[in-house]
Amino acid sequence: MSKWTGKLVIGLTGNIGTGKSVVRRMLEHLGAFGIDADALAHRATAKGAPGYKKVITQFGQWILKEDGEIDRKKLGRLVFSDPKALKILEDIVHPLVIQAVDYIIKHIKHKVIVIEAIKLLESEIKTNCDSIWVTYTPPETQLERLVFRRKMGVLDAKQRIDTQPPQDEKIKAANVVIQNIGSVEETWKQVYENWKKLVPKQVSESEVTLATTQSIRGELTVRRGTPRRSSEIAEFLNQFFKNGQMYSRNDIMEMFGEKAFLILQAGETLVGILGWQVENLVARTVDLLILENVPYENAIPLLMNEMERASGELQCEISLLFLNEKMANQERIWQLLGYEKSSPDDLKVSAWVNAAIDSMPDGTKLFFKKLRNDRVLRPI
Repeated sequence: MSKWTGKLVIGLTGNIGTGKSVVRRMLEHLGAFGIDADALAHRATAKGAPGYKKVITQFGQWILKEDGEIDRKKLGRLVFSDPKALKILEDIVHPLVIQAVDYIIKHIKHKVIVIEAIKLLESEIKTNCDSIWVTYTPPETQLERLVFRRKMGVLDAKQRIDTQPPQDEKIKAANVVIQNIGSVEETWKQVYENWKKLVPKQVSESEVTLATTQSIRGELTVRRGTPRRSSEIAEFLNQFFKNGQMYSRNDIMEMFGEKAFLILQAGETLVGILGWQVENLVARTVDLLILENVPYENAIPLLMNEMERASGELQCEISLLFLNEKMANQERIWQLLGYEKSSPDDLKVSAWVNAAIDSMPDGTKLFFKKLRNDRVLRPI
């Protein structure tokens, strides 16, 4: 049972390449607060973080890159081929992750939390979960995802898969098993049905009005986008991309495994979309599209304020915007909202730099804003 009073905690685990993160994001769309414990583990050993010097002391300077950060590929090859080395690394990182998880849960308002962790069943976090969910995917599909989606080499991917416990062991400990084998929609149905059984009173896929403002176009309203509006979102996006790429409902369903959407309406008409991701305590706006006849000075602040509010509830440290040229040229609006034009290297903090580099689409401009001054897993 959860040690956090008034919180219902879902522990989500599964072997590498089985789709844990997709299921976590689906649960977030349904109202849960998501914590990626594996991402926190990476932050715990970043330069300046509490585990950084301890890892170097144990494994040596040879694991460092030129910029002083730990080379995760080098470290991964070592620990995944040597169980003793893996145990040493886990003994450094796991207490820091547990500390961070505890800090986050105590500072959020959400009543339902999902903790994604590949080592969930081996950690003390398991004892604080009300329900254990496990994702399952056939080994051949695991390998395909690691090679084609994560761009791992075949040998590295096989090593990662082979060093993990058999999937059957996790399934035996599960209250819920998500068979992530078919389409995203099939996975979504499993997640939704099990969510309703576990959280019957929780408002699912809420489309209530989040914010409104008056403009020359009439009342503008922000609502949270949900998978049931996938066809409508696809139709809207297709107005902007004339290069032959046309989005389908299934494409948008896939996107819901990666990001959340805010929908801007004038009356009942969809006139704008903001798509953003929250990973590793960094909010990243990757889509901001508004029809030309909608006043930007009304629409942009309405969408941004709601995105920042939601990201703040998720304990985000920084907001990154990746804007097309037209949006980037609205400099007065961005200045009033507290955003600065930047480049990834200007962000200083390694977790922020990596987030910008990993997420920045070609041809976009980067703007950033700090959402909080304190940092989770700051140097102790």
